[in-house]
Amino acid sequence: MLFNSIDFAIFLPIVFVLYWFVANQNLKLQNALIVAASYVFYGWWDWRFLSLIIFSSLVDYSIGVALLKQKNEYKRKALLWTSIGINLGFLGLFKYYNFFVDNFVTAFTFFGSEIKPNTLNIILPVGISFYTFQTLSYTIDVYREKLAPTKDFIAFSAFVSFFPQLVAGPIERATNLLPQFYKKRQFDYANAIDGLRQILWGLFKKVVIADQCAELANQIFNNSADYSGSTLFMGALFFTMQIYGDFSGYSDIAIGTSRLFGFNLMQNFAFPYFSRDIAEFWRRWHISLSTWFRDYLYIPLGGSRGGTWMKVRNTFIIFIVSGFWHGANWTFIVWGLLNAIYFLPLLLTNNNRNNLDVVAQGRFFPTLKEVMLMALTFGLILVAWIFFRAENIDHALRYLSSMFSHLGSYFLMGIYIKYRFILMLLLFFMLTEWIGRNYQFAIQEISRIIPNKSVRWATYLFISYMILLTQGKPQEFIYFQF
Repeated sequence: MLFNSIDFAIFLPIVFVLYWFVANQNLKLQNALIVAASYVFYGWWDWRFLSLIIFSSLVDYSIGVALLKQKNEYKRKALLWTSIGINLGFLGLFKYYNFFVDNFVTAFTFFGSEIKPNTLNIILPVGISFYTFQTLSYTIDVYREKLAPTKDFIAFSAFVSFFPQLVAGPIERATNLLPQFYKKRQFDYANAIDGLRQILWGLFKKVVIADQCAELANQIFNNSADYSGSTLFMGALFFTMQIYGDFSGYSDIAIGTSRLFGFNLMQNFAFPYFSRDIAEFWRRWHISLSTWFRDYLYIPLGGSRGGTWMKVRNTFIIFIVSGFWHGANWTFIVWGLLNAIYFLPLLLTNNNRNNLDVVAQGRFFPTLKEVMLMALTFGLILVAWIFFRAENIDHALRYLSSMFSHLGSYFLMGIYIKYRFILMLLLFFMLTEWIGRNYQFAIQEISRIIPNKSVRWATYLFISYMILLTQGKPQEFIYFQF
C-alpha cells in the first residue's frame, strides 16, 4: 500500500479510529491491532511475502528467549550466528542470488569456459532489507546484553512489522522502538498535529518534488545519448532532488504517521544537501542505515581505533557494503566506492568531524566559504548519484563524459527556461528547507517562522494545492526496490 494512494487515505483513518476509540483501554489489543493493520498494509502488495515477516519474527523472538536462558558463551554465539545466517540467507537468496550467478558465469566465460547456470525468477519482497536489519539489531543487542529479550510475541511482532516504517524505514533499533510497545499510549493532540504537519511536508516532497523530477530525470537518463551536456546536467540535478524528495518524504510520512499513534521514530534525514563536506553529508543522509553500519559493522571491525590502514580498510568496507545493500548491481558498489574515496581525505587529515553543527547557525545567510563548501559537496554528491541511477557502469561513464564534454552549453539560458516550472518548485522547496534546517523537518516550527495565522494557513493551503495539482497516478517510492 502506497502512502500517496487513495487506499492509504482510507486505511489510515480506519486504523486510527479503531486504535484510539475501540482498543484504547487495552494495550495488548492496541498492539494486536497494529500487527493486523501492518499485515494488511504489507499484504496489499503480495500477501505471500507475509510468511517471510512472520517467519523472521518467530526466529528472532525464539532466539532472543533462548539467549536469555543460555549462559554458555559458545552456545550464545551459535544462537547469534543462527539468527544472522537465517536473516542474511533469506536476504541473499531474494536479493543477490541472480547477481552472484550472473557474475560467476561472466568470470568463467572470461577464462574461456561456458556454463549454463540455473537462475531463478525471483520477485524481491518489498522492504526486505529494512525489516531484516531491524530484526538483526534486536538479536545483536540482546546478545550484547544491551536489551532484555521480550517474552511478549505480539509486541515483538508489532515492532518488526510496524506499518509506518516497515517497507522503507527508518530502520529502527529495538532499544528505541520495542519498549514503546510495552507502555500505555495516551493521545497527545499537539504531537498528532505535529505528525499531520510532517505527513503534509512528506507528501509535498514525494508528490510535488520527487515525482515531478522523476519524470524529467527518467526521460533524460533513458535517452542520454540524444542530449547536450547542459540537459544531462539537469537530468543529474533532477535525479539528485528526486531521490532526496522521495526517500526523505517517505521518512517524514512514516515518522508523522507514527506520531498519530503515540510512537516516536528516529530522524532519518537532517537536511543533507546543506552539508559542507562528505562526512557531514553521511551524518545527515539515511541516518538510520549509516548508524546501523557504524554500530554493527564499523565498530566491531575496529572502527577508528587502529592505525591508518585499519581506518582506511574499515571505511572502504562500510561504504562498499552500504552500496551493495542498495541493490545487486555494480553501479551501487561503484557509488559506495566513490563515496569512500570522497571521504578518505577527510579521514586521513582528521577533518571528518569538523562540521557537527547546523550550517550558518543563528544566521539566515551563510558565509561565502560555507556557500562554496556546500556547492562543492553537492557537486560531488550529484556525480555519485549518476552511478546510482545509471543502468550500468558503461552508461554512467558515457553520461559523465557527455555531461562534461560541452561545458560551454551550461551557460545557455534556454535550457533553464525550458524547465522553469520545476526549477521554481525546487527553489521554493530548498528555501523552505533552509529556513527550517534547525528542526526535525522543515515546517515543524512554522508558527515561529510565520507568526501570522492567516499567512501560515495560506502556506498550508499552497502546499496542499500543489500536492493535488501535481498528483497523478501514485508512483512507488524508490527505496521499495531496496
